[in-house]
Amino acid sequence: MTRPGPGADRTTLRERLRDATAVVRARSEGLRPEIGIILGSGLGGLADLVQPRVEVPYEEIPHVPVPTVEGHRGRLILGTLEGRVVAALQGRCHLYEGYSASAIALPVHLLAELGVHTLFVTNAAGGLNPAFSAGDLMVIEDHINFTGTNPLVGGNDASLGPRFPDMSEAYDPPLRDVARAASHAEGVALRSGVYVGVLGPSYETPAEVEMLSRWGADAVGMSTVTEVIGARHRSLRVLGIAAITNTLGRGTREAGRVTHAEVLAVASALGPRFVRLARRIVRLLPPPEAGGDA
Repeated sequence: MTRPGPGADRTTLRERLRDATAVVRARSEGLRPEIGIILGSGLGGLADLVQPRVEVPYEEIPHVPVPTVEGHRGRLILGTLEGRVVAALQGRCHLYEGYSASAIALPVHLLAELGVHTLFVTNAAGGLNPAFSAGDLMVIEDHINFTGTNPLVGGNDASLGPRFPDMSEAYDPPLRDVARAASHAEGVALRSGVYVGVLGPSYETPAEVEMLSRWGADAVGMSTVTEVIGARHRSLRVLGIAAITNTLGRGTREAGRVTHAEVLAVASALGPRFVRLARRIVRLLPPPEAGGDA
Protein backbone atom coordinates (compact mmCIF):
# COMPACT_ATOMS: atom_id res chain seq x y z
CA MET A 1 0.00 0.00 0.00
CA THR A 2 1.34 3.43 -0.95
CA ARG A 3 2.74 5.42 1.96
CA PRO A 4 3.39 9.18 1.92
CA GLY A 5 7.16 9.12 2.32
CA PRO A 6 9.17 12.21 1.35
CA GLY A 7 8.94 12.66 -2.42
CA ALA A 8 7.59 9.13 -2.91
CA ASP A 9 3.93 9.85 -3.74
CA ARG A 10 3.43 11.56 -7.11
CA THR A 11 -0.37 11.19 -7.20
CA THR A 12 -2.64 14.21 -6.86
CA LEU A 13 -4.54 14.91 -3.66
CA ARG A 14 -7.80 14.08 -5.43
CA GLU A 15 -6.38 10.70 -6.49
CA ARG A 16 -5.12 9.95 -2.99
CA LEU A 17 -8.51 10.82 -1.53
CA ARG A 18 -10.27 8.64 -4.06
CA ASP A 19 -8.16 5.64 -3.05
CA ALA A 20 -8.47 6.24 0.70
CA THR A 21 -12.19 7.00 0.63
CA ALA A 22 -12.98 3.89 -1.40
CA VAL A 23 -11.32 1.65 1.20
CA VAL A 24 -13.04 3.28 4.17
CA ARG A 25 -16.49 3.37 2.54
CA ALA A 26 -16.21 -0.29 1.62
CA ARG A 27 -15.81 -1.08 5.33
CA SER A 28 -18.02 1.61 6.87
CA GLU A 29 -21.26 -0.40 6.82
CA GLY A 30 -23.14 2.58 5.41
CA LEU A 31 -22.19 4.95 8.23
CA ARG A 32 -21.95 8.60 7.18
CA PRO A 33 -20.21 10.55 9.94
CA GLU A 34 -21.14 14.14 10.70
CA ILE A 35 -18.48 14.86 13.32
CA GLY A 36 -14.78 14.11 13.04
CA ILE A 37 -12.65 13.78 16.18
CA ILE A 38 -8.85 13.81 16.32
CA LEU A 39 -7.55 12.41 19.59
CA GLY A 40 -4.13 13.57 20.75
CA SER A 41 -1.45 12.08 23.00
CA GLY A 42 -2.96 10.05 25.83
CA LEU A 43 -6.53 11.11 24.97
CA GLY A 44 -7.53 8.15 22.79
CA GLY A 45 -9.83 6.62 25.41
CA LEU A 46 -12.82 8.53 24.06
CA ALA A 47 -12.69 6.37 20.92
CA ASP A 48 -13.37 3.27 23.04
CA LEU A 49 -16.86 4.64 23.75
CA VAL A 50 -17.86 4.72 20.07
CA GLN A 51 -20.49 1.97 19.54
CA PRO A 52 -21.23 0.05 17.41
CA ARG A 53 -17.88 0.50 15.81
CA VAL A 54 -16.01 -0.09 12.59
CA GLU A 55 -12.22 0.01 13.03
CA VAL A 56 -9.85 0.61 10.13
CA PRO A 57 -6.11 0.70 10.94
CA TYR A 58 -4.26 3.48 9.18
CA GLU A 59 -1.97 0.84 7.64
CA GLU A 60 -4.95 -0.40 5.62
CA ILE A 61 -5.96 3.02 4.23
CA PRO A 62 -3.96 4.03 1.13
CA HIS A 63 -1.77 7.13 1.47
CA VAL A 64 -2.68 7.79 5.14
CA PRO A 65 0.46 8.23 7.29
CA VAL A 66 1.00 5.83 10.18
CA PRO A 67 2.00 7.17 13.65
CA THR A 68 5.36 6.12 15.07
CA VAL A 69 4.94 7.84 18.47
CA GLU A 70 3.84 6.21 21.72
CA GLY A 71 0.31 7.21 22.72
CA HIS A 72 -1.04 7.25 19.15
CA ARG A 73 -2.85 4.02 18.19
CA GLY A 74 -3.36 4.78 14.49
CA ARG A 75 -6.97 3.71 13.90
CA LEU A 76 -9.99 5.28 12.21
CA ILE A 77 -13.10 4.39 14.20
CA LEU A 78 -16.62 4.91 12.86
CA GLY A 79 -19.78 4.58 14.92
CA THR A 80 -22.13 6.39 17.25
CA LEU A 81 -21.19 8.53 20.25
CA GLU A 82 -23.84 10.35 22.30
CA GLY A 83 -26.36 9.76 19.53
CA ARG A 84 -24.13 11.28 16.82
CA VAL A 85 -22.40 9.44 14.00
CA VAL A 86 -18.69 10.17 14.36
CA ALA A 87 -15.38 9.30 12.75
CA ALA A 88 -12.61 9.28 15.36
CA LEU A 89 -8.94 9.37 14.46
CA GLN A 90 -7.33 7.55 17.38
CA GLY A 91 -3.83 8.95 17.08
CA ARG A 92 -2.18 11.34 14.64
CA CYS A 93 1.09 11.83 12.82
CA HIS A 94 3.41 14.79 13.27
CA LEU A 95 5.72 16.76 11.03
CA TYR A 96 8.71 15.74 13.15
CA GLU A 97 8.14 12.11 12.15
CA GLY A 98 9.25 13.06 8.64
CA TYR A 99 5.87 13.40 6.97
CA SER A 100 4.97 16.37 4.79
CA ALA A 101 2.36 18.89 5.88
CA SER A 102 0.06 17.74 3.07
CA ALA A 103 0.33 14.14 4.31
CA ILE A 104 -0.53 15.24 7.86
CA ALA A 105 -3.65 17.00 6.55
CA LEU A 106 -4.80 14.12 4.36
CA PRO A 107 -6.82 12.38 7.12
CA VAL A 108 -8.79 15.62 7.57
CA HIS A 109 -9.57 15.68 3.85
CA LEU A 110 -10.64 12.05 4.19
CA LEU A 111 -13.05 12.98 6.98
CA ALA A 112 -14.53 15.69 4.74
CA GLU A 113 -14.97 13.18 1.91
CA LEU A 114 -16.80 10.84 4.29
CA GLY A 115 -19.33 13.59 5.09
CA VAL A 116 -17.94 15.25 8.22
CA HIS A 117 -19.02 18.90 8.67
CA THR A 118 -17.43 19.60 12.08
CA LEU A 119 -13.91 18.75 13.28
CA PHE A 120 -13.28 18.37 17.01
CA VAL A 121 -9.51 18.37 17.41
CA THR A 122 -7.64 17.66 20.65
CA ASN A 123 -4.01 17.66 21.72
CA ALA A 124 -1.61 17.56 24.62
CA ALA A 125 0.20 20.86 25.11
CA GLY A 126 2.64 22.66 27.36
CA GLY A 127 1.26 25.58 29.32
CA LEU A 128 2.86 28.98 28.63
CA ASN A 129 0.31 31.06 30.54
CA PRO A 130 1.55 31.36 34.15
CA ALA A 131 -2.02 30.96 35.38
CA PHE A 132 -2.24 27.46 33.89
CA SER A 133 -1.49 24.23 35.76
CA ALA A 134 -0.75 20.73 34.57
CA GLY A 135 -4.07 18.93 34.19
CA ASP A 136 -6.00 21.96 32.91
CA LEU A 137 -8.16 21.80 29.80
CA MET A 138 -8.14 24.76 27.38
CA VAL A 139 -10.50 25.66 24.56
CA ILE A 140 -8.41 26.97 21.67
CA GLU A 141 -9.38 30.50 20.68
CA ASP A 142 -6.82 30.87 17.88
CA HIS A 143 -3.46 29.51 16.82
CA ILE A 144 -0.02 30.59 15.64
CA ASN A 145 1.57 28.40 12.98
CA PHE A 146 5.26 28.33 13.88
CA THR A 147 5.97 24.95 12.24
CA GLY A 148 7.64 26.54 9.22
CA THR A 149 5.31 24.88 6.72
CA ASN A 150 1.71 24.74 5.53
CA PRO A 151 -0.35 21.87 4.04
CA LEU A 152 -1.56 24.13 1.21
CA VAL A 153 1.92 24.71 -0.25
CA GLY A 154 1.96 23.55 -3.86
CA GLY A 155 -0.82 23.27 -6.41
CA ASN A 156 -4.39 23.88 -5.32
CA ASP A 157 -7.41 21.82 -6.38
CA ALA A 158 -10.21 24.39 -6.47
CA SER A 159 -12.81 21.62 -6.25
CA LEU A 160 -11.57 20.91 -2.71
CA GLY A 161 -11.11 24.44 -1.43
CA PRO A 162 -9.89 27.95 -2.22
CA ARG A 163 -6.29 28.88 -2.97
CA PHE A 164 -6.31 31.39 -0.09
CA PRO A 165 -8.67 30.16 2.68
CA ASP A 166 -9.70 32.66 5.35
CA MET A 167 -8.31 31.92 8.83
CA SER A 168 -9.77 34.88 10.74
CA GLU A 169 -12.07 32.53 12.67
CA ALA A 170 -10.20 29.25 12.36
CA TYR A 171 -11.79 28.00 15.60
CA ASP A 172 -15.54 28.52 15.26
CA PRO A 173 -16.84 31.02 17.89
CA PRO A 174 -20.26 29.37 18.36
CA LEU A 175 -18.55 26.00 18.85
CA ARG A 176 -16.31 27.54 21.52
CA ASP A 177 -19.53 28.62 23.25
CA VAL A 178 -20.74 25.01 23.03
CA ALA A 179 -17.56 23.88 24.79
CA ARG A 180 -18.06 26.42 27.56
CA ALA A 181 -21.69 25.35 28.00
CA ALA A 182 -20.55 21.73 28.21
CA SER A 183 -17.92 22.63 30.81
CA HIS A 184 -20.55 24.31 33.00
CA ALA A 185 -22.96 21.39 32.62
CA GLU A 186 -20.29 18.85 33.59
CA GLY A 187 -18.56 20.96 36.24
CA VAL A 188 -15.26 20.65 34.36
CA ALA A 189 -13.12 23.80 34.44
CA LEU A 190 -12.14 25.04 30.98
CA ARG A 191 -9.44 27.60 30.26
CA SER A 192 -9.26 29.65 27.05
CA GLY A 193 -6.21 30.64 25.07
CA VAL A 194 -4.04 30.75 21.96
CA TYR A 195 -2.17 27.63 20.86
CA VAL A 196 1.16 27.85 19.04
CA GLY A 197 2.20 24.92 16.89
CA VAL A 198 5.94 24.20 16.59
CA LEU A 199 7.87 21.64 14.58
CA GLY A 200 9.47 19.67 17.44
CA PRO A 201 10.41 17.07 18.46
CA SER A 202 12.68 18.79 21.00
CA TYR A 203 10.95 20.67 23.80
CA GLU A 204 11.30 24.44 24.04
CA THR A 205 14.29 26.28 25.48
CA PRO A 206 13.71 28.98 28.13
CA ALA A 207 14.38 31.65 25.48
CA GLU A 208 11.81 30.07 23.15
CA VAL A 209 9.26 29.92 25.96
CA GLU A 210 9.80 33.62 26.62
CA MET A 211 9.47 34.45 22.92
CA LEU A 212 6.28 32.42 22.42
CA SER A 213 4.74 33.93 25.54
CA ARG A 214 5.50 37.45 24.30
CA TRP A 215 3.73 36.56 21.05
CA GLY A 216 0.55 35.98 23.04
CA ALA A 217 0.52 32.18 23.08
CA ASP A 218 -0.96 30.40 26.11
CA ALA A 219 0.00 26.83 25.16
CA VAL A 220 2.47 25.17 22.82
CA GLY A 221 2.47 21.83 21.04
CA MET A 222 3.68 19.93 18.00
CA SER A 223 0.40 19.24 16.21
CA THR A 224 -3.05 20.60 15.33
CA VAL A 225 -2.29 23.72 13.27
CA THR A 226 -1.67 21.73 10.08
CA GLU A 227 -4.90 19.78 10.52
CA VAL A 228 -6.91 22.92 11.24
CA ILE A 229 -5.59 24.66 8.13
CA GLY A 230 -6.65 21.62 6.13
CA ALA A 231 -10.07 21.64 7.78
CA ARG A 232 -10.66 25.31 7.03
CA HIS A 233 -9.54 24.72 3.44
CA ARG A 234 -12.47 22.28 3.27
CA SER A 235 -14.81 24.72 5.10
CA LEU A 236 -15.20 22.41 8.10
CA ARG A 237 -16.21 24.05 11.37
CA VAL A 238 -13.47 23.51 13.97
CA LEU A 239 -13.45 23.18 17.74
CA GLY A 240 -10.14 22.63 19.55
CA ILE A 241 -9.42 21.47 23.11
CA ALA A 242 -5.88 21.28 24.50
CA ALA A 243 -4.93 19.22 27.53
CA ILE A 244 -2.24 21.09 29.47
CA THR A 245 0.11 18.31 30.49
CA ASN A 246 3.00 20.41 31.80
CA THR A 247 3.85 24.03 32.51
CA LEU A 248 6.92 25.63 30.99
CA GLY A 249 7.94 28.15 33.66
CA ARG A 250 8.26 31.33 31.61
CA GLY A 251 11.53 33.09 32.33
CA THR A 252 13.00 30.21 34.34
CA ARG A 253 15.48 27.46 33.65
CA GLU A 254 12.79 24.88 34.36
CA ALA A 255 11.37 25.38 30.86
CA GLY A 256 11.45 22.20 28.80
CA ARG A 257 12.27 19.86 31.70
CA VAL A 258 9.65 17.29 30.79
CA THR A 259 9.58 13.86 29.18
CA HIS A 260 7.09 12.31 26.79
CA ALA A 261 6.30 9.68 29.42
CA GLU A 262 5.32 12.44 31.86
CA VAL A 263 3.10 14.06 29.22
CA LEU A 264 1.29 10.76 28.62
CA ALA A 265 0.91 10.17 32.35
CA VAL A 266 -0.76 13.56 32.94
CA ALA A 267 -2.97 13.15 29.87
CA SER A 268 -4.05 9.74 31.15
CA ALA A 269 -4.80 11.14 34.61
CA LEU A 270 -7.02 13.90 33.26
CA GLY A 271 -8.64 11.44 30.83
CA PRO A 272 -11.89 10.95 32.79
CA ARG A 273 -12.53 14.71 32.95
CA PHE A 274 -11.70 15.07 29.27
CA VAL A 275 -14.05 12.22 28.36
CA ARG A 276 -16.91 13.75 30.37
CA LEU A 277 -16.41 17.11 28.71
CA ALA A 278 -15.96 15.66 25.23
CA ARG A 279 -19.09 13.50 25.46
CA ARG A 280 -21.18 16.50 26.45
CA ILE A 281 -19.62 18.58 23.64
CA VAL A 282 -20.44 15.92 21.05
CA ARG A 283 -24.00 15.79 22.32
CA LEU A 284 -24.35 19.58 22.04
CA LEU A 285 -22.59 20.19 18.71
CA PRO A 286 -25.06 21.68 16.21
CA PRO A 287 -25.99 20.03 12.93
CA PRO A 288 -24.68 21.70 9.75
CA GLU A 289 -27.93 23.49 9.04
CA ALA A 290 -27.63 25.29 12.40
CA GLY A 291 -24.99 27.69 11.08
CA GLY A 292 -21.41 28.00 9.92
CA ASP A 293 -20.09 27.68 6.39
CA ALA A 294 -19.71 23.91 6.19
